[in-house]
Amino acid sequence: MSAVLVINSGSSSLKYQVVDTDSGEAVAKGLVERIGEPGGRITHETGGASYVSEPDLADHTAAMEAMAWSFATHGPELGSLGLVAVGHRVVQGGSKFRGSTVLTEEVIEALDELSVLAPLHNPANLVGVRVAMQQFDSLPHVAIFDTAFHATIPPHASTYAIDARLAERHGIRRYGFHGTSHSYVAREAAAFLGRDPSEVNLITLHLGNGASAAAIRGGVSVDTSMGLTPLEGLVMGTRSGDIDPAVLFHLARVAGLDIDQLDDLLNKRSGVLGMCGRQDMRDLDAAAAAGDQAASLALETYCYRIRKYIGAYTAALGRVDAIVFTAGIGENQASVRGRTTSGLEALGISVDPDLNAARSKAVRDIATASSPVRVLVVPTNEELEIARDAVAVVTSG
Repeated sequence: MSAVLVINSGSSSLKYQVVDTDSGEAVAKGLVERIGEPGGRITHETGGASYVSEPDLADHTAAMEAMAWSFATHGPELGSLGLVAVGHRVVQGGSKFRGSTVLTEEVIEALDELSVLAPLHNPANLVGVRVAMQQFDSLPHVAIFDTAFHATIPPHASTYAIDARLAERHGIRRYGFHGTSHSYVAREAAAFLGRDPSEVNLITLHLGNGASAAAIRGGVSVDTSMGLTPLEGLVMGTRSGDIDPAVLFHLARVAGLDIDQLDDLLNKRSGVLGMCGRQDMRDLDAAAAAGDQAASLALETYCYRIRKYIGAYTAALGRVDAIVFTAGIGENQASVRGRTTSGLEALGISVDPDLNAARSKAVRDIATASSPVRVLVVPTNEELEIARDAVAVVTSG
């Protein structure tokens, strides 16, 4: 078994999963919450059972020790799994890291410098990296970047129309995110269609609390909706997505909001939450069905923005073989899929209502038999993608 311990470290949480890359199965997984806060909690899942404990989690070192304790107490024993690597999700790789790479002190220093591009994510990722490298010092550690899959986006799609020297000096360009998800589902979609990824043009829609679209030509990302940060693009749970930048200048002048308040507004108090006070799409859907006008507007705005990106990326690609829905909302919310694709028959997109309404965990096609463009629902597996990348890196070196 080629097993990889996958770690996703946040500022106050740590997700982990041991993935068997041969079978694609998760041997065990868990979530450590409230690191550095009162009421620490760890949930460890293995063998169909779930175990919850509430240790003191003063810092990420304590969190990593709690994870190790959970494996030792509830199993499986980490030493028996034949771990070949530790794979770390790192949000921002900048222009320097265009693919997954073995973590060294020099790489960590370079990633620390890139934290200015992702101040909410990279520092927390790197805290987890440093602690894990001490805890598992006999294993290679590999950084897998959210941005790497989108490193192929051509300059005309990645360049912002601002002063070129200023943009180059400060690394301002479209980087894109959710790369591991877009990469994974694009390959799975091609396999489902019985075609090589190099033959297929796709529009992939990662719809969760964070949401992004990608235009993929022949297995290669050529455009994506997120930009310098994960704020740009689609309407999200708490993020605004695309917005006239002059709105910020206006709010600074008339409402007296400073930079930190504007940052908080667009990242944490906007999106569907800001529009109607609800963040969970299931609650939003139910409220809209019950006649809540604010919820109805939020839902239609959310789907309209996705529909616009489908149109734009159809033009960018020239030919689209399939639309791919993935992530929590994309996989489970039939109403969003239906609303988003409604009225796109002129683009060759037609969804079968019965197929769309049917619930399944499998990869499936919900388009009508006559639809020129297939509409797929593909469950994502970012941890498996990270684990496979980690194995590829350590075996190629």
